[in-house]
Amino acid sequence: MAAHKGISITHQLEPYEWSNEETAAYEAAIEAVNGAVGAYSARIAAEEAEPNPDPEVIREARAAQTRLAREREELRSTNREQIAAARQRYAQLARDVREGTA
Repeated sequence: MAAHKGISITHQLEPYEWSNEETAAYEAAIEAVNGAVGAYSARIAAEEAEPNPDPEVIREARAAQTRLAREREELRSTNREQIAAARQRYAQLARDVREGTA
């Protein structure tokens, strides 16, 4: 492991000024993804509580959670279009999962 001599690698990052609107939109997008992850958690818990849980339902829900975690990491606060689309998409996905239509 290379020594950084007390200098953080973050000193190489370019400064970025966030507006309150951008901050709120990004946080809402993250929360929308988290809501979808939580909906899959509820699906997993419900399936595990069944007398004869279907391992395929559980496997698919866990795979979806993994995919969502990757997608959450790909969100860029500077990409307004991506953030707006993510907010809508993941909020709808959470509703669909809760309703059993996803």
